Amino acid sequence: MKSAFPQKRLNVSTVFQVLHETYGDVKCFLEHENPLQLLIATILSAQCTDKTVNEVTRPLFAKYRTASDFAEMKQEDLEQAVRRCGYYHAKAAHIIGACRKIVSDFGGEVPSTMEELTSLPGVGRKTANVVLGDWFGVPGMPVDTHVIRLSGRMGLVTTSDPVKIEEKLCSRLEPEKWALCSHLIILHGRRRCPAAKPDCANCELKDLCPKRGIKVKS
Repeated sequence: MKSAFPQKRLNVSTVFQVLHETYGDVKCFLEHENPLQLLIATILSAQCTDKTVNEVTRPLFAKYRTASDFAEMKQEDLEQAVRRCGYYHAKAAHIIGACRKIVSDFGGEVPSTMEELTSLPGVGRKTANVVLGDWFGVPGMPVDTHVIRLSGRMGLVTTSDPVKIEEKLCSRLEPEKWALCSHLIILHGRRRCPAAKPDCANCELKDLCPKRGIKVKS
């Protein structure tokens, strides 16, 4: 079948269009009811599946509800609660540290700017962009391992630097699409284009991808 998008080189607008038609308006995969829960879940999601994070946070968020609750926790207690998410020493320390700063500097409310969010312990641009885009409606594009991998495979970027990837993709797409574009690429990376065995034969972008059919080392 002849592609409806005959460009010689993929661009992020085309990727967004195809994946949006495929998956629709994808929402954040981390379960949350407020920005604090989203912040904590995103910190826990590093090198961990969203499924595991959601299983861990359901009882955690039922018991601890405010930034003060987490700020006052003993680190060893939080470590035990989030152990399944991996790197639990660092993650527990980051969560407690972030919540203490939220209480002391922001009146117990999660801040809503990139500068303020990245001032919290353990919060980088990716985590901040998740909170900004999915809760506060502030344009931002979280760049995780899926976005890095697929952006490179599809020839959208020539770097693996997440900040440079964010700048490049955002410069080619309307701000209101940034957060959704990230979700779409992440979902496509999970369903069609995992690191070791991409499903090129059934990929919705197979007629356009420069790496289609190329064997990937596991």
